[in-house]
Amino acid sequence: MKFCSECAHPVALAIPEGDNRPRYVCTHCDAIHYQNPKLVVGSIPVWEGDGELKVLLCKRAIEPRYGYWTLPAGFMENAETTAEAAVRETEEEAGAHIELGQLFTLLNVAHVHQVHLFYLARLRDLEFAPGIESLEVQLFSEREIPWDELAFPTIRTTLELFFADRVKMREGGSYGFHSHDIVRPMRMAGAPG
Repeated sequence: MKFCSECAHPVALAIPEGDNRPRYVCTHCDAIHYQNPKLVVGSIPVWEGDGELKVLLCKRAIEPRYGYWTLPAGFMENAETTAEAAVRETEEEAGAHIELGQLFTLLNVAHVHQVHLFYLARLRDLEFAPGIESLEVQLFSEREIPWDELAFPTIRTTLELFFADRVKMREGGSYGFHSHDIVRPMRMAGAPG
């Protein structure tokens, strides 16, 4: 941030009085500009037919991770709930209509200033199609999921937890709520970048 959104004067990084961390502070009007994590919200849309459960994934048509598979998700908008964001993102990215279930994962991705939330969801029908941010949309059973082509660690973690809970359900359990921290992978010694 270089300029104040209140008066357009330059800002400086400083610890405001009574605060404990650096913030962008306007050098003219003293406005403090707080920067907070972004919420990424999505769903785990499933279809159960012929005795087999399948998950709907989208192949990304945008960066980052163009061409990789993801669950339908995106940034939450102002004036909407997390549930509304999950439904909207599923409709926008996969053209899918869902019945939203419980919150399933909350994943802290602190190194990119994000929190990812995924809800369980059931597809209402098999009418889905790629949205503007998706190259294709497809149903996958657990064994068919392109694990090596998943876009983000939050997607892999959510799917692994989902299928682990499916095993527990067969034994009389239920889906749980999972909260995890996704830590940036460590760079190997001598590796570029």
